Amino acid sequence: MIIVENGAAALPSSDTLRRMFADRKSVFVDLLKWDVPVVSRCFELDQFDNRFATYIIVGNEAGDHLGSARLLPTTRSHLLTSLFPKLCVAPPPTGAKVMEISRFCLSRRQKAADRRETRNRLVSALVRYALEEGVETYTGVAEIAWLQQILAFGWDCRPLGPPVRFDCGLIGALAIRVSSETPRLLAQNGVWRGADLSEFAIAKAA
Repeated sequence: MIIVENGAAALPSSDTLRRMFADRKSVFVDLLKWDVPVVSRCFELDQFDNRFATYIIVGNEAGDHLGSARLLPTTRSHLLTSLFPKLCVAPPPTGAKVMEISRFCLSRRQKAADRRETRNRLVSALVRYALEEGVETYTGVAEIAWLQQILAFGWDCRPLGPPVRFDCGLIGALAIRVSSETPRLLAQNGVWRGADLSEFAIAKAA
């Protein structure tokens, strides 16, 4: 099940979103040791988790969170321009048809093979969302190992500058061009899961 949730100005009552924020804490704080805000000692939320954020969530039939990503409009403050501008050798793409992907999170409760499948479903859902909503470009910031995976998916993706070392590791910025050709390019590398995306469950966060 693919869920699209819109807005999270405060910790929501939605079970799926709460599980997502709890899994984000497990991944980014407990595992990766990021110095980011934690709410109620259980949930990872920052200043960009607001009413302008959109969440693409892969869930199981019970609505449990398996993986997710946060989308931010680039016409407003977002990570790349607010916190990581030195990652770009030129001004990064922004505009009404450009969104930033952040907090790409895979639940640690899954086995490695299941996490990989969730990753593929989530990447496919992001592409499907872009094609349906008129998003032409995604930007993002990623640690070097994840950045190399993203570049290897086979889609139209380019670095925006050389990686830079921060306290949390070696970080780089990238831009992904999304078009009608993107599903085919992902399919060539075994990533596309279009058959799973016949329906989006659209929900509005509480």
